[in-house]
Amino acid sequence: MFRYETHLHTAEGSGCASASGAEQARRYKALGYDGIIVTDHFFNGNCAVTNFDSWEDRVNKFCKGYENAKEVGDKIGLKVFFGLEYSYFGADLLTYGIDKDFLLANDNISDISFYQFADRVHKAGGVLVHAHPFREADWYIHEIKLLPKWIDGVEVYNSGNGKEVYNQRAKWYAEQFGFAQTGGTDNHHLWVEDSRISGVATDEPINSIEDYIEFLRDGKLTPIIPEKPAETSNINKNFNDVFSPLKFFYYEILLSFTETSSE
Repeated sequence: MFRYETHLHTAEGSGCASASGAEQARRYKALGYDGIIVTDHFFNGNCAVTNFDSWEDRVNKFCKGYENAKEVGDKIGLKVFFGLEYSYFGADLLTYGIDKDFLLANDNISDISFYQFADRVHKAGGVLVHAHPFREADWYIHEIKLLPKWIDGVEVYNSGNGKEVYNQRAKWYAEQFGFAQTGGTDNHHLWVEDSRISGVATDEPINSIEDYIEFLRDGKLTPIIPEKPAETSNINKNFNDVFSPLKFFYYEILLSFTETSSE
């Protein structure tokens, strides 16, 4: 069995992270993981890179966390792949299959709409995985936005969620639409407990981001559920209580509205 972290941030690229790319690489190697995907917040999210430099300089700075992680990973035997987390009004999309060259060649990618961004990613052979789609966080997620027409998978387990019910809802969403399912720690810091580390498990090794995309599409990824669950209130422990028929009806309306508004 092989294990990979799919959702990880570095201090070089994400304004809310404290662990460097090199530190993250060493930590996951020590945990026995086979690889990590660095997914720093892009320029439209909580990015550590300012908007004052040239596009080339901004891209170079943004990719530094990944490059530092890969430099260490190559030395210690840890696979390190590039990704990013794109934000769209409360929806966070883990983006895989594009690279530094793609960003340099698309110098207006911060100015186009999400739908144009998604189209470019898909044309380049990449995929979008909706991270923590049902997370509730008033300070930056003001509404739940679902984009079933534009994504390729759903992160059904996110260790950064404060309540397990958010993950349960994500799994329901993936199952309703038949999306590929992933897991991720959403790791920003070294102090995250080992018992809360997530990711995906595979029967075969992943040697490139193209392999990861293929495994995703073929359903060969198994979300890793951490040993220690998130702290939850008693009312959120029973999935059936949380998802009453009325709430199912509400989410069906929301999904329908989201699809219609994106056309």
